[in-house]
Amino acid sequence: MAAWSGYARARQATVQVVDEEAVMRADTRHGSSRPGRARGRRETPPTRRPAGPAGRDVDPAGLERLLEPVVRAAGLDLESVRVSGAGRRRLLRVVVDADGGVDLDDIALVSREASVRLDGTGAMGEAPYTLEVSSPGFDRVLRTQAHFGRFVGSRVFVELKEPRAGRRRYTGKLLTVDEAGIALEVDREHVTVSFAEIGKARLAS
Repeated sequence: MAAWSGYARARQATVQVVDEEAVMRADTRHGSSRPGRARGRRETPPTRRPAGPAGRDVDPAGLERLLEPVVRAAGLDLESVRVSGAGRRRLLRVVVDADGGVDLDDIALVSREASVRLDGTGAMGEAPYTLEVSSPGFDRVLRTQAHFGRFVGSRVFVELKEPRAGRRRYTGKLLTVDEAGIALEVDREHVTVSFAEIGKARLAS
């Protein structure tokens, strides 16, 4: 485990790898930095403040639009943005990925640049929050053609929206991916599944 502190408006950052997932957490004492505020690792605990700008809840879709250029500039894809928690501490989870995978340097770069963008815009409001930037990890969800395309040759689990010939779940080797869907090798047989049929899918152990 490696740790850094002092960048991006008095945050302490921690990077670790857990179950093939690279994770970086940057802890902030307040949502948006303002000139003249003290910087350092130890500060007086914050008072309760509104959950978001003008007292409104933070909009994940708006955060996604804000952070997507940052992630794209780092050569990565933005997979999801989620905000959880309330009151004095919230968690902003940003998941990124790329063809060939994501390493700790990628995670650190996105965390640093995302922190700067969030502080500069005040998008998280005044309440303190923790920024967590991570790769999807082994149990990543597969949704798009690009997602599946990264794992041709790997074992995947697919659950259909509706049963096909009495069967709804398939686990097998991902053979090919195209605009229409995927092809699997399941029990030595080839099975084709369109994207429209897929209810959910993920990597399989």
